[in-house]
Amino acid sequence: MSLRMTKSLLILCTFTLAWSVFATISVYAADTITLGAAVSFTGKYSTNGKHTKNGYDLAVKRINENGGVKVGDNTYLLQIIYYDDESTPARGAQLIERLINQDKVNFILGPYSSGLTKAIAPVTEKYKVPMVEGNGASRALFTQGYRYLFAVLSTSEQYLQSAVDLAAEQARAMGKDPADVRIAGVFENDPFSQDVRAGVLDDAKRHGMKMVIDDKPPPEINDMSTSLTKVRALKPDLLVVSGHAKGAALAIRQVSEMKVDVPMLALTHCDSAQVIEKFGKAAEYALCASQWDRHLNYRDEWFGTAEEYAQLFESEYDYAPPYQAAERTATVLTFVDAFQRAGSIDKEQVRDALAATNRQTFYGNIDFDDSGKNIAKPMVLYQVQDGNYNVVAPTQWASSKLRHPTPPWSER
Repeated sequence: MSLRMTKSLLILCTFTLAWSVFATISVYAADTITLGAAVSFTGKYSTNGKHTKNGYDLAVKRINENGGVKVGDNTYLLQIIYYDDESTPARGAQLIERLINQDKVNFILGPYSSGLTKAIAPVTEKYKVPMVEGNGASRALFTQGYRYLFAVLSTSEQYLQSAVDLAAEQARAMGKDPADVRIAGVFENDPFSQDVRAGVLDDAKRHGMKMVIDDKPPPEINDMSTSLTKVRALKPDLLVVSGHAKGAALAIRQVSEMKVDVPMLALTHCDSAQVIEKFGKAAEYALCASQWDRHLNYRDEWFGTAEEYAQLFESEYDYAPPYQAAERTATVLTFVDAFQRAGSIDKEQVRDALAATNRQTFYGNIDFDDSGKNIAKPMVLYQVQDGNYNVVAPTQWASSKLRHPTPPWSER
């Protein structure tokens, strides 16, 4: 066991039975509100664990530098106790028990990934401790009747909603009925992509659109040619694909190789698939879902605009903020807003204030429904334009105009 202490930072590392615990406690002279988080500092999620911690820490630094949180007649600074969940759900749940029972933390910040959030949510629910999270996107999290779970991000069924809405918008602009739009879908048969599929089906029904292809290839999809042959024959107006990074790369490669013409192609995970870097001009016109972008014109009193947040993050950490960091900063801001409106740090009063949240942050609008899901922040759609990702939807937040329809391959 090693212990290192400075004036403002205590790092405690404990190694027991091959389990490592990493805790960071910021020490302040003033009264503090303590938040707790189990974050993936090691294991398969360690890269996004780093983004998670940086997003949380930037929010705490910003709030404290601006005088802290005014709660009723009192003012508090923020601090966070961190432990390393090792990218393991069981370990994450164990550490949340520790934060609540031993560290006496009444407010939890979410981990990275839906799997870890699913493991932690029953614990926070058991102890009636509010948790605000920014990366548990699974639809199943919000069908359990949890009262203490709140998510600032767009959930999985919303990932391609903006694409369906954009197709309807384009139909109207061309003098057509959105109900005439025909959709082809290819959704990997795994829980995330099937959530995406459920959302697309709901959105298509809302617009009266018809699904002409609804394919569910097996996990670790390796070939999409059968589906694309049907696309070529049926000529849908919109092709949506959800298959994580591997599926996005496969779609771009096979659509270009097979010269499949489709007016609009929308995908999840384009950025992690590096479709621009790997496929160059073949990726042009593709629409790519994302949680957030620095060029959106959201703003708040703590960070200003999304771009101003991005610049501050870069100056602090020397890299551009991924959405995983931005949504984590937004979770802290959501707690701050709830503390202020509750006028109390009683966890039940804070829970009720969270449930009544309706505000804008640099990350987007936040308004929780009865399940704790954010229903006010749509997914962002990038379009690959001249080798760059440019935001084209939702239209009111867009930085660039959609290029539609995609020209046939014979003209590209």
